[in-house]
Amino acid sequence: MAVTGGEYGKMAKKASPPSNLLKNGCLAFIIGGLICAFGEGLGMIYEKIGINGDDVKALVPITLIVIAAVLTALGVFDKIAYYAGAGTIVPITGFANSIVSPAMEFQSEGRVLGTGANMFKIAGPVLVYGSAAAVIYGIIYYIFLR
Repeated sequence: MAVTGGEYGKMAKKASPPSNLLKNGCLAFIIGGLICAFGEGLGMIYEKIGINGDDVKALVPITLIVIAAVLTALGVFDKIAYYAGAGTIVPITGFANSIVSPAMEFQSEGRVLGTGANMFKIAGPVLVYGSAAAVIYGIIYYIFLR
């Protein structure tokens, strides 16, 4: 039995539970904001202990990525993301989760063909298109604003 795109959409809509957009949006906003506030707090702590501004700008995202990766490995990040939705995806923590999750899923297939080959399935396009956009932006900046 062949199913067309429109029929599949109707079947998916019928099978999906209704979502409370206001509640989900508020939770995403609050939890995403808490993650960002935590990052700001890390920055303040790093500055307080005497780390210079450029190093703080590097350490804060690195720390958030490591924390998100560890929470993903422990299975905690998915529980937070269940309630927060896009609130965990938008900050840099979503990037860490998108690399660690596939790596964990395919680790039984070995280090090279499992973890290594699959860990960038989700994050790979983000890296490629993000790098390409940065190059294009740099060229435009160089041409018009130098």
